[in-house]
Amino acid sequence: MRRLAALAWLLLVAPVLAQAQAPAPPQAIPPPPVLAAELSLNRIEVTTAFSGAEILVFGATERLIGEAGDQVVVLATGPETSMMVRQKVNVLGFWVNGASARFNRVPSYWALASTLPLPQLLDRVERSELRLGLAQLPLVQLGAQGGEFRGALAALQQQAGLWVDRERPIEISGGRLFHARLPLPATVAHGAYHVQVMLVRDRRVVARQELRLDVVRSGTAAQIADIARGQPVIYGLVCILLAALAGWLGSVIFRRN
Repeated sequence: MRRLAALAWLLLVAPVLAQAQAPAPPQAIPPPPVLAAELSLNRIEVTTAFSGAEILVFGATERLIGEAGDQVVVLATGPETSMMVRQKVNVLGFWVNGASARFNRVPSYWALASTLPLPQLLDRVERSELRLGLAQLPLVQLGAQGGEFRGALAALQQQAGLWVDRERPIEISGGRLFHARLPLPATVAHGAYHVQVMLVRDRRVVARQELRLDVVRSGTAAQIADIARGQPVIYGLVCILLAALAGWLGSVIFRRN
């Protein structure tokens, strides 16, 4: 009887113990947010007749884009360079160069587009970390110090159309499709351009995609640039000869008139 009672007890308790020791089923991990973006052109050729172009970015999101849904931010930056800003000083009626500041790691091109103004999308800390704003650019300033030099640099770049500080709107189609147009002026530098497309949800960047655009010289412009870079002495002599020839032709024409 004792053996039968023990066997019955095992038959009743064993399933309960097995259930208690069985591992809990793993929780389902939510899939990452979906963001798909592309450029209309991955290469822009700069010729002697180049008068400017635009960067067209288009894509789609998983959820609806709107005030209560996802948001999109597009940031385009060009190759870094160095620039000098000089202060003009009036001396006895003549404007001469005064103090100067040199800036390193200056983006030759910077443009931003977003579905809503950035303060409504991201807090100040994340905007600073992502460098979403001209004030957040990590410019290295050498020489004269002072915010007026940085302000002058920003004004010059904006006047040239190379820094697009105003937030350009991103157009939405069908709730999930978007596209943005960023202008490229004729004076744009050649090199590799990086376009970041960011998906914002609940005031956080939850997905990001980086695209590349190559701006290259071609034709006569490329040949002139190669000569200037590889044979600067010959390039300088040719420029002097052309200037002298143009001056001589001008004097002959005006003398006859």
